[in-house]
This record gives sequence, structure tokens and C-alpha cells, in this order.
Amino acid sequence: MEKYFKNYRSWCKYLRCESYLRFPPGCDEQQLSLLYISLYLLIWGEASNVRFMPECLCYIFHNMANEVHGILFGNVYPVTGDTYEAGAPDEEAFLRNVITPIYQVLRKEVRRNKMGKASHSKWRNYDDLNEYFWDNRCFRLKWPMNSKADFFIHTDEISPLPNERHDQVSHGKRKPKTNFVEARTFWNLYRSFDRMWMFLVLSLQTMIIVAWHPSGSILAIFYKDVFRNVLTIFITSAFLNLLQATLDLILSFGAWKSLKFSQIMRYITKFLMAAMWAIMLPITYSKSVQNPTGLIKFFSSWVGSWLHQSLYNYAIALYVLPNILAAVFFLLPPLRRIMERSNMRIVTLIMWWAQPKLYIGRGMHEEMFALFKYTFFWVMLLLSKLAFSYYVEILPLVNPTKLIWDMHVVNYQWHEFFPNATHNIGVIISIWGPIVLVYFMDTQIWYAIFSTLFGGIYGAFSHLGEIRTLGMLRSRFKLVPSAFCIKLTPLPLGHAKRKHLDDTVDEEDIARFSQVWNKFILTMRDEDLISDRERDLLLVPSSSGDVSVVQWPPFLLASKIPIALDMAKDFKGKEDVDLFKKIKSEYYMHYAVVEAYETVRDIIYGLLQDESDKRIVREICYEVDVSIQQHRFLSEFRMTGMPLLSDKLEKFLKILLSDYEEDETYKSQIINVLQDIIEIITQDVMVNGHEILERAHFQSGDIESDKKQQRFEQRFEKIDLRLTQNVSWREKVVRLLLLVTVKESAINIPQSLEARRRMTFFANSLFMNMPDAPRVRDMLSFSVLTPYYKEDVLYSEEELNKENEDGITILFYLQRIYPEEWSNYCERVNDLKRNLSEKDKAEQLRQWVSYRGQTLSRTVRGMMYYRVALELQCFQEYTGENATNGGFLPSESNEDDRKAFTDRARALADLKFTYVVSCQVYGNQKKSSESRDRSCYNNILQLMLKYPSLRVAYIDEREETVNGKSQKVFYSVLLKGCDKLDEEIYRIKLPGPPTEIGEGKPENQNHAIIFTRGEALQTIDMNQDNYFEESFKMRNVLQEFDEGRRGKRNPTILGLREHIFTGSVSSLAWFMSNQETSFVTIGQRVLANPLRVRFHYGHPDIFDRIFHITRGGISKASKIINLSEDIFAGYNSTLRGGYITHHEYIQAGKGRDVGMNQISFFEAKVANGNGEQTLSRDVYRLGRRFDFYRMLSFYFTTVGFYFSSMITVLTVYVFLYGRLYLVLSGLEKEILQSATVHQSNALEQALAAQSVFQLGFLMVLPMVMEIGLEKGFRTALGDFIIMQLQLASVFFTFQLGTKAHYFGRTILHGGSKYRATGRGFVVFHAKFAENYRLYSRSHFVKGLELVILLVVYQVYGTSYRSSSTYLYITFSMWFLVTSWLFAPFIFNPSGFEWQKTVDDWTDWKRWMGNRGGIGIVLDKSWESWWDIEQEHLKHTNLRGRVLEILLALRFLLYQYGIVYHLNIAHRDTTFLVYGLSWAVLLSVLLVLKMVSMGRRKFGTDFQVMFRILKVLLFLGFLSIMTLLFVVCGLTVSDLFASILAFLPTGWALLLIGQALRSVFKGLGFWDSVKELGRAYEYIMGLVIFTPIAVLSWFPFVSEFQTRLLFNQAFSRGLQISMILAGKKDKDTPSTK
Repeated sequence: MEKYFKNYRSWCKYLRCESYLRFPPGCDEQQLSLLYISLYLLIWGEASNVRFMPECLCYIFHNMANEVHGILFGNVYPVTGDTYEAGAPDEEAFLRNVITPIYQVLRKEVRRNKMGKASHSKWRNYDDLNEYFWDNRCFRLKWPMNSKADFFIHTDEISPLPNERHDQVSHGKRKPKTNFVEARTFWNLYRSFDRMWMFLVLSLQTMIIVAWHPSGSILAIFYKDVFRNVLTIFITSAFLNLLQATLDLILSFGAWKSLKFSQIMRYITKFLMAAMWAIMLPITYSKSVQNPTGLIKFFSSWVGSWLHQSLYNYAIALYVLPNILAAVFFLLPPLRRIMERSNMRIVTLIMWWAQPKLYIGRGMHEEMFALFKYTFFWVMLLLSKLAFSYYVEILPLVNPTKLIWDMHVVNYQWHEFFPNATHNIGVIISIWGPIVLVYFMDTQIWYAIFSTLFGGIYGAFSHLGEIRTLGMLRSRFKLVPSAFCIKLTPLPLGHAKRKHLDDTVDEEDIARFSQVWNKFILTMRDEDLISDRERDLLLVPSSSGDVSVVQWPPFLLASKIPIALDMAKDFKGKEDVDLFKKIKSEYYMHYAVVEAYETVRDIIYGLLQDESDKRIVREICYEVDVSIQQHRFLSEFRMTGMPLLSDKLEKFLKILLSDYEEDETYKSQIINVLQDIIEIITQDVMVNGHEILERAHFQSGDIESDKKQQRFEQRFEKIDLRLTQNVSWREKVVRLLLLVTVKESAINIPQSLEARRRMTFFANSLFMNMPDAPRVRDMLSFSVLTPYYKEDVLYSEEELNKENEDGITILFYLQRIYPEEWSNYCERVNDLKRNLSEKDKAEQLRQWVSYRGQTLSRTVRGMMYYRVALELQCFQEYTGENATNGGFLPSESNEDDRKAFTDRARALADLKFTYVVSCQVYGNQKKSSESRDRSCYNNILQLMLKYPSLRVAYIDEREETVNGKSQKVFYSVLLKGCDKLDEEIYRIKLPGPPTEIGEGKPENQNHAIIFTRGEALQTIDMNQDNYFEESFKMRNVLQEFDEGRRGKRNPTILGLREHIFTGSVSSLAWFMSNQETSFVTIGQRVLANPLRVRFHYGHPDIFDRIFHITRGGISKASKIINLSEDIFAGYNSTLRGGYITHHEYIQAGKGRDVGMNQISFFEAKVANGNGEQTLSRDVYRLGRRFDFYRMLSFYFTTVGFYFSSMITVLTVYVFLYGRLYLVLSGLEKEILQSATVHQSNALEQALAAQSVFQLGFLMVLPMVMEIGLEKGFRTALGDFIIMQLQLASVFFTFQLGTKAHYFGRTILHGGSKYRATGRGFVVFHAKFAENYRLYSRSHFVKGLELVILLVVYQVYGTSYRSSSTYLYITFSMWFLVTSWLFAPFIFNPSGFEWQKTVDDWTDWKRWMGNRGGIGIVLDKSWESWWDIEQEHLKHTNLRGRVLEILLALRFLLYQYGIVYHLNIAHRDTTFLVYGLSWAVLLSVLLVLKMVSMGRRKFGTDFQVMFRILKVLLFLGFLSIMTLLFVVCGLTVSDLFASILAFLPTGWALLLIGQALRSVFKGLGFWDSVKELGRAYEYIMGLVIFTPIAVLSWFPFVSEFQTRLLFNQAFSRGLQISMILAGKKDKDTPSTK
């Protein structure tokens, strides 16, 4: 009860209204509580999209709970006196009267969004409408809700959607945003994280002041004059505070109409206070410095009287007083938490200044120990960062800066506008610009280093990677059963909990463990990860009660018997003790020897029917036992005969297991070998063996020797052949044969790397810290929810055999990538015992392929392991202490008991586990006539039939007649499989189409969440997998929600680690797999502990279901702003007082994108999402409400990471444009040729320190630590080297560009959208045109701009600079350029194959030449693509256009600088030269325009005239060029320089034209802009394509690229070159 209504009670307290959860005296509290919970869940269940508005639900519940109370305990409304209605007028009344009006408000608002193109400030999203209910004004809605209330009366005129009636939209004034306006500006980063920027700016100012002192020592801060200057940081702080207050005032203006007067006053007062300090501090400082009387002195002594301090010091003391109070509160988090959460008016008044009046984000402070941990982390990090910045970045630049500052330059090489400036400010900015940017960015680098160190240490203490190889698994396997029982099985009643593991082996532990272990091994066999032989070697036997020692899996005992035999044969000693000591020194050898001996005895004894034969065997065994006890074994038995005995025994066991047709032949073979065995034992091995036979003959009455021999030949002839059909007996024989025959080969069992990984991880996790397992009936119940749209469910036979352009099928491709698994599959389906039909084999083949892709069937199979695990856990509890490890029930159980137990286990599993797949369009697929849709429908139906407990939810759309009119009606429907068809369970009517309001995926989850049950909810994506052995730990994980029992906070989201299963496809997939693995392990480990800023980054996290359904659900869904819907669930949970943890003893599988273009789509989507997050209210509130250090953690692990990526790229631009300015103006030459200045060295050192990190080092560092931790540091080092050889740095540098481009564009212009990445795994060749379309704006344009910058810098600086210096400075930049221009082609399969290169060129030319138009898709025409590429500029605001134009002006610098360096200019630096260059440029453009117009107007009718015109133009051009060469002194180098000058100018004109599209269209110049654009695209395409074409000439380049791209697959035996060439092997294996 408390959990369901904690949010409601909190809401009531916040609004200071009475809670209507009333329990009158004498009532049944439990019954009334159930009524209230039922009421809330009924409201929530029918609320549809309103479920995203938790406080709106609180309002509805508040009023309905009052009605319930009235119905139960009164009969009239207290105000009006009307009687309460005891029931609703009809079953749809609540939906019609309460939910639908709110839904219609949402729907009308979302239409103003204009499909994501409108500004966020122009419409109200889910958050705005929900926050309406954070204010007492919500009670004006009354109850029943007044449809004429302000909330429902709607907005300005909205253009109706197509096919929609005009009367469906209302008119009126646009409503204001609520509490917050999502403004599209980079200032959001400062507004949300102002404390961090303030700290960095003030630290930089302090360091520069200290470094400026001649000593350069950090201790100079204690000198009087330096300290006085350092105190100016408070003036800077005041101005930064003013900036923050101004931003708050301006950016929140759109929400002022929704704010209370007290909140508006807070904004204004903060602004006025900040303005006052910004005026007062500079005035007091100037007074104190310039005072002529000298009465006010700075620090005449360090122990001076307070009265002698300056006025400025008093001002500072007052100014910092609030910060001192904040620091005190920071050190007392419990006090701060209580005060922030208090609703007492006096406390609210006190806190009015410190925090905004908001319902969420109050009291998010951690306990003291957690605070200490992340504070320590950041203090260490910031000290390292500041020390590095001071000594490496700032101090080396100070002296050169002083010299340059005072140097006077006279010889400018261009027209200088300020030739008489006293200081070289432009030079100083050029030098310091990149350094300052690096200073602001490198905290991200330090974070990568420190998180790697802390994550590695924490991981080691968590026991990660203690078992990482098969050798380690074998050495610790003896502890695994007891660890399993301690961790994964509930404590039997009356048993005390074991504190520590010991070496003693408990039979009960082995019994319980073996059930799970065997099931684990069998599931791996079903998944074809292991072969039948490997399965037999890994299984623990089910008949372990037959021998006196523990029966370990044969893979542990492999080769122990042959070694023991060799040891005994070669043993030279005389004492038994020495031999047995040698055998027992090897732990598993002793078990193997004893088990082999007892099993041989039991097998032979069981076969014999004759009593006298049995007596002989008994006596032999008696002799063995007695001789061992009396230490005379070596004297009684000859060890030399043992190898012969072993050979015969092996033959005997093989015969026993062989298939036979005739009983007599089979029987005679067994008898012959058995007699040989007994003879070898009695004659060759036993010293006195003949005595045993003689006693047997004597007892039979055979005295004569010939009769004895005859009698022996007749012995052992009566055997029981029926035993050979007994399953458990045959298991025993198989196991003994493995013990006797398997040699060293079993050390590498299993062969599959995936099987090894799963075994070692499972064993390792048993030694990690996890909660104790509860009994199944006591565990928390949970649901799993998977959203599905139209992805692959199960591959069809047609898809398996469909050839791509290279003639490769999916099936052939997978056979080569997974050769072991393919052979295991063939072994399984061709097994005669299974007797599979051809139809069954075809179905098995479809499943085998689908389970290796990212398909829904793979995900469902994985999740249904939860149910299998629960049933096995039920069995273990049912059998209790008498548990056996044979089958699912003791063999003596009768059929009724077995059925009763099975029914009970299934019922309990159904109570504890629900799996819902939200197949949004299942209804449409069912009705569709398209083959793909029908296939998806049939495959989903087959999944429901295969797994009876699987539930499928979908949105059903129907035409129904309402009031005589036909209209669309929507339902949420839940289905299950039943008798070859689906059967409807629930149908819930919706107020309208639910997916129209928000983002697709969260809306899909939201409509189905009502069908989930239990206290926990695991969110699983469509590209995930699960494993049986991990499912067994689920009840342990769910116990983490009960953390509060140990005095800690209860978590609200449990984060789980993932294993990326797509890493083996190619080197790109491997890079992504490693990157993702490091994030979901070491990255999230550090985020959760010590930093306490882990959020929800996608699935497979487990939510506290009740907490989240009462607080807005498991994701946020507002259009565009919540594009990264998952992380907002984490933000929301944290803001509402939740606590998110991360656990690594359990894992789920996850697929990732494997192709270059897929990966880039994914990175673009995430960067877009982060751009939108930057604008969001959640990030703003977290940034402002977290304490300082937690805010730093939050920034650098979310939007800050992307902003730092952008600054990294920006640093290169600032550096090169600064150098361009220095080179073209002649300043660099003047300064470098000055004997006193050698500033370049200092700059080189400062920038060279950062170049390493541009090579993707930032990404690789955490990877190396995590691989080292879990696989060993030798493996990590090897992987790191291989990754570098496979050009991982090129890949990560390329993705840096993707992040920077899409993050920046999103904040500037918007245009974010969900990008479907595709999840196929067949690697194919992407055409040049496709790569050009994808990367033209994000990488190629920027790369070519950097090329021109680098070339200009090189060309105009060669006369006074050595090339080595140039390369030293620009090496990392050339690397970045090369990566951006050519990475898509390096990582493109067959990217350098000549024929494909030729085809690509033809395709690109066709694409460039095609005209656009309505209905022409972007991959068919350049014009269509070019138009769509400017989509963001069509919908951006005026500020966005101005910024775009201002950024484009940088391209004019080239022309301005270069024209003065032309030989034709004759060193003239007047402005006329620049003016003439524009005249030349405009003339060229005019001529081109004339030719273009002539071609259009005269090309057909006046063909001759047009040709004459072209000839005249050509002759005129030749004449002018001749004149310029002969008379004016033009040179060939001038021509090339002119190209460098004019190309960027033309590009600037093009960018300005695109930004002012409507203006140019109005002037009639748009076609010219388009043609100019086409010309530039041709030039860029040609420049990029030429190197590819040249390299394609050489066949070895293609071979090298294939080796590079598929090296991982090569090591697994993948014949990739054959695949890409399409040459299939003739002997391709098949299932037939």
C-alpha cells in the first residue's frame, strides 16, 4: 500500500491538500487498502497516454478516492449536497469523460509540433501538461472535470492533418510552457552546468595570474601582489553569475505566464543581485587599488587586523557567504535532504532562494560515505588535471606571450586594418585559442583515465575475472558446487548459513548443483554450441550414488586414468604409500581411479548371471580391497599388466555400446572379451590370481587340470543382455569409456569460445557478492517486456538461400563464421535416434540461422529460459534435502506424483514470471496481404504456440459505427497461443491512436505495460538474448530491491551487464563490441559506484515496477526531445528520489550494428539524442540540483562527453585558422624570424600532448582495462596491438566526427529523428554514392576544408619553417583528415576491387546527373538528396540562420589572405587588390551563368549561334590570360593559388545561399545556387574518388583490405575472400 501511494501522499503534501486515503475508525483497513490499490490500478490501466503524466493520475485518483469514500461512508457531496453515484453510467464513462479530454489536449498540442519540425517552445509536451498538476491551479478543473476549464480550452489555429476535418481543431491563444522552455541554444550547457564552467574559468584565471609572475612557481600565489591579483577571480565570478541569471531570465520567459509570482520574483531578484555584485565588486576593487592615500592596504601582514582590510575584502566576504553556507550543507547531506523535501512554509521560505519551487529534484543528496567516495574521486582528478594544465599547457606559453605582446610588427603581407595597434592581440588569440579549448576539454580525458583506474580496482575487488580460462575453471571446479549452493539455492530449514567455502565436498551440494549444471550443458547442446562428445565430457552423471567418491564431469578427469596407469607401470618403489601418495597428489586423479575401479566392478558384476562367476569377481575385488588396506598392493599385483588390461577394457566398453543386429553374435563378443579381461587380471596382474580360480574350481568339484581349463572356458558365459538397454547403465558405460580413453584433448573442451565464455563467467559469478536466493514462493514476481515493430522474427527458407550481389547467401555466410556450431548442428539433426523428417530439418535450419541473427525468436527463446529455471528451482525445493540428481523427479515417483508436481511447478512459474512482447502492428500484419507481413504474423503465432506462457500485445485498429457515423476505434489487446490460433485474453479501449502522441518505442512499451505483472519489470530490446544459467540467478538479483533491509536505500532500477554477441563478424563489429562491452561493464560500474550517476542506458535493466508505474513509466515519450527515451527513465527515477545500481554477476546477451554505415547511423542517433537532452528540463534540473562533484560526474558521462568530442574537433579548426591568420598576414614569419621568440616549441609541446588522444586513445583505454581484468592483461595487450593494426584508431577518429557533427547540428538547428540502423549481419559492399550521401556533410566537407587549411599553411610558410616542425604539429590533423575522408572506403568490403570501383563511378555519375522532383527518392537523384540535406535549414529559426551565415564567413579569409601573396599583386597591400579579386570572381560566375542560360535557351533552336558564342568566350578567355601572363606578371603558381583562394569563397556563397533560401528564390537565383552546389559536389566527389580508383588498380590493396577488415573471422577459419568473390566451395556442407 505504502509503495503504491508514496507519490500520491507526497503530491498531497506538496500541494498542501488533504490526502483522501482515509480509514475511518472501525473499518477493515486491509479491505479498504485493497479497494484503493484496485482503484489506482484501474485508473492507471485505462489511462493510455496519460500514464506518462503521473501527477495527472494523482489528481484523478484524488477525486475518485474521495468519491469511493463518499460511496462507502456517506451519501452526499459535502459542498453541493448532491448524492454520490454508486456506479458509472456505462463501462466507457471513465474513458469518455476523464481520459479522452486529456488525450485530446495532448493530441492537439502534438500537432503543433509539425512532425518534429517546430521549435520545442511552440508546443507543450507531456512534461508541460503533467507539471500543470504541480500547482494548486489544477483544482480549478473541478470534479467531474469542467470541459470549459483553462486546461482544455485550446490554442492558436492549427493546420489540420491530411484527410482530417477542419472542425476537429479549435482556435484560441497559444498556451505557455510550464516551468521550463526547451530553447535550442548552446547556452543550455552553461545554464545547466554553470558551477563547473565557473570553476574551470576561475581556475584558468588563477593559473594564468600565478604563471605570469617571473618565478613561475605555484607558490607565487602567496606573494602579496600575486594574491591581490588572484582575488580578481571574484569579479569574474560575479560576471559569470550575472550571465547565468540573465540566461535563466531570458530562456524561461516563454513559461512566465505559467509561473507563480514568487517564482518570477526569484528570477528577477537573482538577476538584480547578480547585476549589483557585477557592478559593486569591480568598483570596490578599483577603489582599493587606486587609493592614493595608501590607507587601505592589501595584506600588510598575514595576521593583520580585520579593520585594516580593504572594502573589497568586505565585499568578497559578503559575496562568498552563500557559498560558505552551501559548503556547510554539502558536508551535511541529511540536513539538506530534510530541508529540501520539507513542505513547511517557514522552510520553503528559507529555501526559496536556494532552489526553485518544483515537485521533483528535491533532496537528491547521497549518504556520507557515498559522498566521500565520489568527492575523493573528483578531488584527485581535478588536482591532476589542474597540475597538468598548469605545467604543460599554460606555463610554457607565458614567456613567449609576454615577448609577442610587446613586439612591434611593421611588415604585414596583407591589408592590415589596424597597422598601428600597440599589441599583437590577434597573435595572442591564435596561440591561446586552441590551448584554452584543450584546457576545457581535457577533463574528459582525465575522466577516462581515472574511471579506468577506479573501475579496474573496483572490478578486481568484486572478484571479476578470477576464473577466465578453462585451466582456472578446472582448478577451482571443486569449490563450484558448494559456492553454487551457498549463492543460488535457498537455505534448507534448520540449516545455519555457511560463511566460508572450504575444500570439503558435500554430496548434497553436488546433487543440487548437478541438476542445474547438466541442464546448462544440455541447453548449450540444444543451441549447438557443443557437440555430443563435448556434452558427455561436461555432464555430471545422474547415477552418482553407485560409487563411493564424488563423480566429477569427465572433462576434469580426462587423461587421469592413462596417466595413473603410466605412473603405476613405471613406479620403481616398493611401498604402496608412495604410489598412492603420488596418485592423491593430483586432486582429480584419485577420484578418477576410485570411480573407474568401482564402475568396472559394478558393470561386470551387473552383467553376470551365474553365482559362481559373481563369486570370482567378488573375491578379486576382496583381494584388491584387503591388499590396499594392508599396504601390500604392490606385492600382490603386477603393475606391468595394467596397460594390457586397459586396452581390453576399452574394447569391452566399446562392444557394450555398439549397435547390434544379432543377439548371439553380440553376446559372444562380450563373453570373449570378458573372459580375456578376467584372464589378464588373474594371470598377468594378480600374483596369486590362480588361487582364486582354483578355489572356484574346487568349490565346483573340478580337480583335474584339463577340467579346470575347460571349466574356465565355460565361465562368464551367462550374461544379462537386457542390462545393455538400461539408460542409466549405458550412461555409466559411456562415462567409464571416456575416463579410460580420453587423453589431453579434453583440456580444450569445449572448442566453442562462446561456450567457454559462458562456463567461465557462470563459475566466476558464483564467487561474487550477491544476495541470498529466496525460495521460489517468496521471491519477487517479475515481468519481461520487449517492444517489437517490424524486425525479423524468423528467417524464411527463401531468405536463407537468397543470394546477394556477390552470390552469397545468409546460410553460406554463417556456415563460414560459425564452423564448429554448424558441424554440431549437422551432428544433431542427422542423429538417427532423433529421426527428423525433411520438414523438421528445414524448420531446424531456419531456427539455427535465426538464433545467430538479431531476431525476435532468439530474444523470446532466451527470455523463456526464466520459466525453465523457475521450474527447476521448484523441483529442487520440492525434493528438499532428499534431492537426487537424476532427472526431474526420483525414479520411484509414480505418474500421478509427477503430473501433480509438474502442474504445481508450472502454476508457480506462471505466478512469478510473465513475458509480454509488444508487437505494435501485429493486427495490421495479420490483415495484410504482403508476404513479409504475413510471414511476421505467422512466425509470431508459431512463437506463441511453441511457448504457451508467452503473451503478445498489439494495438488493434477497427472501424466502428458510433452515433450512426463510422469512425476508427483503437484497442490494446493481449493474446496467447491456443490450438493453432491466437486467443484474445484482454481488450482495452483507447481514447485514440496512442503512437501519434510521442516517440514510437516508448509509446509501444506504454500501451503494453498494463499487461505486465509483479513487483519488478525487466526491459528487453529486440536485439537481445538470455542464457539458462543466467536465468537461474534472477531471484538473487530481484532480492537487490530489498537492499533497505541492510540499512541502505532501496534501488529503483537494477542495472545489469551485457555481453555483445556480434563481435566475431568483422573487425568493425569487434571494435564496436569492445567499445560497448567496456561501457556496459567498467563504464557503468564506475557510474554506479562511486559516482552515483548511473542512469538507464537501454536494456536489460530491471525496474521497480510499482515505483515507476506511479511516477510516469519506464521511459519518457515526448516527441523529439525524448529521442533517447531510455536515459530519461533514469533521469526521471533519480529526480524522483530513486537509486540506480549496477550488478555484474549476471549478464544478458546483446547484438550491435556490424557494418560501417549501420554503426554511423547508430552513433548519429545517439548524438542527436544527446543534443536534445542538452535542451531538456531533466538535464537542467539534474545539473542544478546535484551537488558539485555529482554534477561533474553527470556532465562528463552524458552530454559533456559529446560536447568534449565537439571541442576536440573545434580545437583543430581554431588551431589551423589561427595559423592561417598568422601565415597569410605575415605575422608568423616576423615573429619566428625574431631572435628573441621561439614560441612554436612551446605550442608544439602543448598541442602534441593532446594529439595522442585524437587517435581514439580515449576509447581504447577503458577497453584495455576491462579486457585485462576479465581475460588477462597479456590478452588485453595483444588485442590492443591487433586493434591498432586493424586501424581501430581510424575508426574511432571517424566516429568522433560523427558525434561532433550530429550533436552540434542538433543543438543549432534541430532535425533529430529516429534512425533505423538495421540489424542484418551479412556484410555487403556499399556503393560510393551511398557513402557520399551519408558522409558528405558530416565528414567529407570538413575533411576537405582541413586539407585546404593544411596545404595553405604548408605552402605559405615553407620559406622560414622546416618541414619536420610542420609535420610534428600537424601529424594528428593529417591523421584526422585521412580518417574522415577515407575510413568509409577502408572499412567497406571490396572497397578497392577494380570492377566494383568502376560500377560505383558509373552509379555515382548517374545519380549526380538525375534531376529531382516530386516523388524522386534521394538515392535516385542528387537534387532530391541535396534538398533533403538542407531540411534542417528550412525549419531553423532566425538565430540559426544568422549563426550559419556567420560560420560561412570563415571561408572568405582564404581569398583575402592569398590574393596579396600572388605574384601578380607585386606585394601591393592596398584594399584595391582584394576588391579586384572579387571583380574577377564575379566575372567568372557571370560567364558561367551566361553559358548555363545559353544552353537552356539557345541550345536547341540556335545551336550554331550558341557554339559561336562559346568559341568567342573561349578566345576571349585565352586573350585575357595571355595579357595577364605577358603584361601583368601572372605565373602558373598564381593560377593554383587562385584556385585555393576562390574555391572556399564560392563555398561560402553557396552556404549563405542555402541559409537564405527563400530570399534567393524570390530573387530568381535559386537555380544558380543549385548549379553551383552541383559543381562543388562533382569536384568533391572527384577528389575523394581519385585515390580510391588509383589504389583499386593494384590487386594486393584489395587483398590487404580484406585481411584487415575480416582478420577476426580469418582466425576462426572464415574464407572471406572466397565469400566476397562469391565462389562457393563445391563441398559446402548441408544438413542432408
